[in-house]
Amino acid sequence: MKCSLGIDYGTNSVRALVVRCDNGEELGSFVAGYPSGKDGVLIDPKDHHLARQHPPDYLVGLELCVKGALAAAAKKNKAFTPATIIGLGVDTTGSSPIPVDSANRALASLPKWKKNPAAQCWLWRDHTSWQEAARITELAAKHRPEYIAKCGNTYSSEWFWSKIWHCLKTAPDVFQAAYSWVEMCDWIPSVLCGIEDPKQIKRGICAAGHKALYCDEWGGLPDKKFLSLLSPKLAELRDRLYDKAHDANTAAGTLSSTWGKKLGLPAGIPVAIGEMDVHYGAIGSGVREGTLVKVIGTSTCDCAVVPATKKVKDIPGICGIVKGAILPGFYGVEAGQSAVGDIFKWWIESVCEGDAALYASLAKEAAKLQPGGSGLLALDWNNGNRTVLVDPMLSGLLLGTTLHTTKAEIYRALIEATAFGARAIIERIEEYGVPVKRIVCAGGIAEKNPLLMQIYADVTGRTMLVAGSSQACALGAAVSAAVLAGVFKDFPAAQKAMTSLKDIEYKPRAAARKTYNRLYALYKTLHDAFGGVNRQADLSGVMKELLTIKSHSQK
Repeated sequence: MKCSLGIDYGTNSVRALVVRCDNGEELGSFVAGYPSGKDGVLIDPKDHHLARQHPPDYLVGLELCVKGALAAAAKKNKAFTPATIIGLGVDTTGSSPIPVDSANRALASLPKWKKNPAAQCWLWRDHTSWQEAARITELAAKHRPEYIAKCGNTYSSEWFWSKIWHCLKTAPDVFQAAYSWVEMCDWIPSVLCGIEDPKQIKRGICAAGHKALYCDEWGGLPDKKFLSLLSPKLAELRDRLYDKAHDANTAAGTLSSTWGKKLGLPAGIPVAIGEMDVHYGAIGSGVREGTLVKVIGTSTCDCAVVPATKKVKDIPGICGIVKGAILPGFYGVEAGQSAVGDIFKWWIESVCEGDAALYASLAKEAAKLQPGGSGLLALDWNNGNRTVLVDPMLSGLLLGTTLHTTKAEIYRALIEATAFGARAIIERIEEYGVPVKRIVCAGGIAEKNPLLMQIYADVTGRTMLVAGSSQACALGAAVSAAVLAGVFKDFPAAQKAMTSLKDIEYKPRAAARKTYNRLYALYKTLHDAFGGVNRQADLSGVMKELLTIKSHSQK
């Protein structure tokens, strides 16, 4: 028996998954929450843009989840032992950069910086650098338009350079103390490999290309002359980062003896290059040309691949087109929504002060409603817009409420809003030549929320498939480890053996589709008006049209 281990760092917890390489059977898994902050996230009630995490939590969770997964695997299959693990892979959220010292220690692990917010990991959903992102976009458009052409012509506050620049401006002492900055998906593998020099870390093209403006065509990271336009200190930092980023055909290194002992794993096994969670999630969901993988969680990330032998047009408003970012030999195309599950969590847990029982009861009530029957329409921008507007300075909207509007009606309207946002993404990438012949959804929401899946099918007019693994991101990391360990000759062979789909399909319904087309037209009107695309939009008829649709749906 040969097994690989996937380690998946999410927003609120880290999980480990033990997988058989020959057939993809999942032998054991374990989830460990992060002990710091609210649900593992350090927040500031005075600034809703701030979201950080305490890096030492990652290492505590690493030991807990790996040991737990190994124990679960041994319990399930008596033939399993840790010696059967032939490699491991890691995925994390991103862009989530960490300031480190010259010994590759996270600053927040040192007593002086332990409680300093700027010394923590700058979590993907931290938008405090929105002004810096706007300035990077402005300067790149003027001086290096090719830099942002590959990321939708807009640099995001979620990404690497804007966050570091914001740290320099608001916490210069932390910036000065940091020898380098490392994306979380690169830092965890480097720790496992025992790397103590940040310049020796093998960085993944995934985060480098999508978040740090890296491209081999212009010599890697942005040149020092351009970075000097931001700040001379950022130009100096470039020398302490990296010169080359690698695709998943390259290992991050091998497991150190220290971490081998801590985790109970064989030292010397390959550690796959780090990727962001959704990219390995796409691999774990069987991504190939023509397949769009939607990893639906707190936010949603959409991933597609196009063979590197083909030309891919620059696509306005998406998160990036990067060669080798998901699968080696392909361009990785990424888009997404800044909040999906987080919107439902906000409504049910924060506003309604409910729990799992309320989720279930509202879903049951909402499923009885007809499309358009509530007269409601919402915008899914509660955490800004990632695609296609790329604007963190936007917020949610709920339109059409009356004195009779219910919690369930609002819940359904919020689901529909995220579905409309998903449709906008599909239409944008298809408009620029990326084929979408099938859609595979992954994540807990895809598995546990049939109402959402059916609404997505009805709104988009596409059949929704569901990934076979409930832990597609961890599975994708395990697939990469199996390839690096030499079990398979390439990723397609590994995907064929280790990934699958569930025996369930959500097909669009003609009548619902017709109504949702009318609602989507109204959504687009609001989207373009509030998003600044059409500043002359006439919104005077939107409420009345919602009422008309509502009356027709109740006949």
